[in-house]
Amino acid sequence: MSRQNPLKQIDYGKILYVTDLSESGRQAFPHAAAIARRNNAQLTVFHVVENRDLQSLEGYMSNELWEELTSRNLEDARNIMLSRRPEDFAIRNIEQFCEECLADQPEHPVLSYEIKVGTGERLEKILEEAHDGGYDLLVISKHGNRASVKDAVIGDTTRRVIRRSRIPVLVIPLDE
Repeated sequence: MSRQNPLKQIDYGKILYVTDLSESGRQAFPHAAAIARRNNAQLTVFHVVENRDLQSLEGYMSNELWEELTSRNLEDARNIMLSRRPEDFAIRNIEQFCEECLADQPEHPVLSYEIKVGTGERLEKILEEAHDGGYDLLVISKHGNRASVKDAVIGDTTRRVIRRSRIPVLVIPLDE
């Protein structure tokens, strides 16, 4: 006996794609982009630079730029980093990352997206953005840059995001 149960219509109007700029993050981007295109949704690409990571950037830039960054507050330093052209230092920025991901899919139309960068503790910043930004879906890769024994099945940040998120989370596995 067949019964018709109407399914609730779920609209994804705002999608948050979280990336650490890793290869697995690159593989998750097409999923976020496809869902955004299909739903005519706003896509936000979000990356968190942890405070301790700022110190590790010193070796990637000139002494002048490093002095300029460290003499300002964290927000000003972040804005300076975002405004620098990729050739100013050897770190692939988020916009370049997204454009490279889109270049891998020439058959798809142009996608518009917004880029946001947070600074602070990764998990807290991701959850803060997800919950305060009015998003309907969070897309994240199964694994990121860091590997440890407990990350063997699923990455630590991803596992903690899933556990604490109040919005649906789509986890994209790494292609083998």
